[in-house]
Amino acid sequence: MNINITRRTMMAGSAVATLGLIATPAVAKRAKRKPLQKSLIVDKIDKETLGQHKAAGFDGVECKAWDVKPAEAAEARKIAESCQMRIHSVMRGWAGFNDPAAFDKEVESIRTALAAAQAYGADAILLVPCRLKKMPMPQPWEFDIDFDKKTGHLERVVNGDNAPYRQYIAAHNAATDASRKALKILAADAEKAGVIIAVENVWNNLWVKPDLAANFVRSIDSPWVQYYFDIGNHVKYAPPQDWIDALGKLIVKVHVKDFLLNPDSHGGKFVDIRDGSVNWPTVRKKLDKIGYKGWMTIEGSGKLTLEEKSNRLDLIIAGK
Repeated sequence: MNINITRRTMMAGSAVATLGLIATPAVAKRAKRKPLQKSLIVDKIDKETLGQHKAAGFDGVECKAWDVKPAEAAEARKIAESCQMRIHSVMRGWAGFNDPAAFDKEVESIRTALAAAQAYGADAILLVPCRLKKMPMPQPWEFDIDFDKKTGHLERVVNGDNAPYRQYIAAHNAATDASRKALKILAADAEKAGVIIAVENVWNNLWVKPDLAANFVRSIDSPWVQYYFDIGNHVKYAPPQDWIDALGKLIVKVHVKDFLLNPDSHGGKFVDIRDGSVNWPTVRKKLDKIGYKGWMTIEGSGKLTLEEKSNRLDLIIAGK
């Protein structure tokens, strides 16, 4: 992988540190003071909300407002800084790259999100490329995937007869090709903005196993396209620690979410953090092992107060 280290790259904050590049003294000092930083997701930036989050012990936020002009995002950044908070990420969400009629429009929308993120002072956008639905596909516990490591194409999704899943395999391979095409185009835009495109899986029925997901992101072959690891989203497919092992330093952001498996491990439900099946001490050790020193952003846990969320996240960060 050929990485051209520019001044913009050097100033990309925690994203730079995560990529293993040389950080500025200010970034190094901040990382040493607090390796993992606490965050929540907000719809829009306002002083009252950020003030409440700061008082509860959070360091920053991830913002859902991606389709805004840079000037508006720059004003939001000023508000955050006045609260001693940081907008570290922007949630772009779903992108239908696998719809040929929408491909160009979706690519342009990612450019809009990158420009907004740059103005917010964020170092990443969250992107969910494509979604497969309305076709026969295996249950999460049935997947036994074999794939071509060069193309990322599925060759088998279950043991035995794969005929019932031919449509899914074909759709998955087409979505992989379309997503790779889009992200290779957008990698240059991401570098120009100094903002990483962080791919996330949100039950979109793509790249459902750790090695497959890691293979896809690595196939983009750019330090500006990495992975946003949502701890709870992956539980029904494989233990989170297995995902961390496979993804390693591709992980540039982490969503903190929990999922309670049914007694037979077949399905389950999302629950408040530390109330589910995630082995948090193990996850914490694995994040240490890969050298993750970024943001821990709670998603969900809506039954908890801000203070309860903050306290539970403190316990997770402490390895408990």
